Amino acid sequence: MPQTEENQPPETLDTLDTQGETLFMRALPKAALPYARLARLDRPIGTWLLFWPCFWGLALAASEVNSYPPLSMLGLFALGSLVMRGAGCTFNDIVDRDFDAQVARTAARPLPSGQVSLRQAWWFLIGQLLVGLAILLQFNELTIGLGVASLVLVASYPFMKRFTYWPQFFLGLTFNWGALMGYAAVHGNISQAAVWLYAAGVFWTLGYDTIYAHQDREDDALIGIKSSALALGRHTKLALVVFYAASLACLAAAGLLGGMTTLYWPALGVVAYHMAWQIYQLNIDDPETCLRLFRLNRDTGLIIGASILLGVF
Repeated sequence: MPQTEENQPPETLDTLDTQGETLFMRALPKAALPYARLARLDRPIGTWLLFWPCFWGLALAASEVNSYPPLSMLGLFALGSLVMRGAGCTFNDIVDRDFDAQVARTAARPLPSGQVSLRQAWWFLIGQLLVGLAILLQFNELTIGLGVASLVLVASYPFMKRFTYWPQFFLGLTFNWGALMGYAAVHGNISQAAVWLYAAGVFWTLGYDTIYAHQDREDDALIGIKSSALALGRHTKLALVVFYAASLACLAAAGLLGGMTTLYWPALGVVAYHMAWQIYQLNIDDPETCLRLFRLNRDTGLIIGASILLGVF
């Protein structure tokens, strides 16, 4: 039976999440803790995974004019990723509160455990969305339009696990939308290279979230929730080879169309190694290993971003 993240032994938590729990969460008033957990502020890995595609889009757009991402835009996208990831998690927990109560890993979340009422969760969601809107309005018209359009993906994603074995694909469409927004924020348009970058992120997310889904596959099967982990089963490693290879191919296409220079390509080799290492290490029957490998993708996103920055030279 999968364990909850809160009950994981300290050695299974990476340094970033441990710091998020002990430093940030302990500094909050007791009354704020359930809301912080509802927004997953104690588990920042999701914020990183949402931010990195934004960074890629900014970096790709800047590299095309032999420059680097503007710091002001980086700050806005970082804050926006934090707020909108929290809003997405809050909405997901509102929709999934009955399912979460039946899954060992999620039963202690604020809504199913009764720490936050449904009414309080809705008001908290509205507040986060208003903050996200204030951030979005700092950008150009195309970026604002893309940000508003992303709400369709955010709102539909929690329902996908009820209808398809591929909710991880829809998470990829949602979590990597920032690649298009980041590019549009700089240039005011969307190039073919940006579209390929977005596609690379979708396949990347399909891979890492399939790994993550293996933590819950027994509970999911019992309560009727669908996932790519259940669809793929023992074929997961082979599928990950396909997903990650497709991601790398899309990154190569983005590099070619975006005019990346020589240093981009060996850096892309490091990305390939990092993805291959995840596949080699994966044991779908060990929830702790699945969680650890999922979290490694924070570094994968960083390496992809660094590859794009190196493509300027």
